[in-house]
Amino acid sequence: MAKKIVILGGGISGYGSAILAKKKGFDVFLSDSGTIKDIYRKRLEEWNVEYEQGGHSIERILSADIIVKSPGIPEKNELIQKLRAKSIPIISEMEFAYPYIGKAKCICITGSNGKTTTTSLIYKILKDAGYKVALGGNIGESFAYTVATEEVDWYVLELSSFQLDGMFRFRAHIAILMNITPDHLDRYGYVFQNYVDSKMRIIQNQKSNDFFIYSADDNVIQAELKKRTIPAKELPFMAHNTIFSQEGDAMLHATEINVSVNKKDLMLDCSQIQIKGLHNSYNTMAAALAALAAKVKPSQIKKSIYDFSPVEHRLEPAGEYNGIKFINDSKATNVDSVWYALEAMQTPVVWIAGGTDKGNDYSPLKEFARQKIHTLVCMGLDNKKLLDEFEGIIPNIISTSSLDDAMNAATKAARPQDTVLLSPACASFDLFKCYEDRGEQFKRWVEKLIQQNKQLKFRK
Repeated sequence: MAKKIVILGGGISGYGSAILAKKKGFDVFLSDSGTIKDIYRKRLEEWNVEYEQGGHSIERILSADIIVKSPGIPEKNELIQKLRAKSIPIISEMEFAYPYIGKAKCICITGSNGKTTTTSLIYKILKDAGYKVALGGNIGESFAYTVATEEVDWYVLELSSFQLDGMFRFRAHIAILMNITPDHLDRYGYVFQNYVDSKMRIIQNQKSNDFFIYSADDNVIQAELKKRTIPAKELPFMAHNTIFSQEGDAMLHATEINVSVNKKDLMLDCSQIQIKGLHNSYNTMAAALAALAAKVKPSQIKKSIYDFSPVEHRLEPAGEYNGIKFINDSKATNVDSVWYALEAMQTPVVWIAGGTDKGNDYSPLKEFARQKIHTLVCMGLDNKKLLDEFEGIIPNIISTSSLDDAMNAATKAARPQDTVLLSPACASFDLFKCYEDRGEQFKRWVEKLIQQNKQLKFRK
């Protein structure tokens, strides 16, 4: 008799898991309390997967042998608590799909910041090198769907802490830990160590022939490594500290990056790298180490890195109006991301921030705020924390509760040669569907402003 598997959530991880389960002979049922997108419903129907939307059939779900849970469903959810009480195993898409990857290997990237850029860069390098490679996890196609429908050499997977929480047997052949700074504390009982423990799951099950790439400049990671035995080959990357590893490392030296793995060396000229700022130097070092560990030729790695353009919604230029530059950094949903964004700013800043606060400590931003920001435009339904934290630090603070009001205020406050930076430090769910929606609306607003200005000049 086939095992009963219930997929909770009909998003990208859910539909992919359901299709893989169907292909592997499980008795599959997918349940979503909301509305499943047409594209996912169509695929479920093509594979004859039974599903429901707009509510849960509780008794049927509670009769499952195993649950594959969407990473967006929190542990405190009432249905999850009922499943825990019955000791029904709850796993993530990654955990479910992993046993079926065949001869493929996984490069897995996690961290509070830098995941998407690093993941995208590694994917580009491997693809340019001729490997058959799939992009999955938080970006790209569903990992489980790709496992069900394709055969590849490498899976390049961006993993959130929520996905890692549901992973137990999964093994990263190359694991990358970019950094660990406070984020999503509302999902971890506001206990930072709980979040740290979640991130450190990236190295569970690694073996001696695997690789562990990590930031040697991150104090939290360094403290955690002192507590643990690391079986994998360690490949640290750094700009400040000096950590020796006989397996290899990467280091930023003023205008160049030096990378070495298994006696293969690579030198990168920072002036030829399109993604700028210290945070992108870290991303580049991590990606180069991963590619060398995957045995890509140094010359190919260099070419791909020089060709790589900035990732959408991460310090993405959105246009220029009357000498004012607009930067879309909507993906900066925590304080550490904003720190790196402000570190990269070379002109005076009008900073647009705010949204759903996740237990943020804004202290690390205050020195940059004094040096670089002359106006803070708060954009959220509840701006009190931002207003209180930066009063007396930023000269001009404006509270708004819509994108239009925020953009009008920011444009009015900005001067020629200034940068208007959308770098919210918060989740987007008070005013927007997601950070992508926030970034897209920001870009459309700037584009409209530029077009109106062009039309005005033409009429004159």
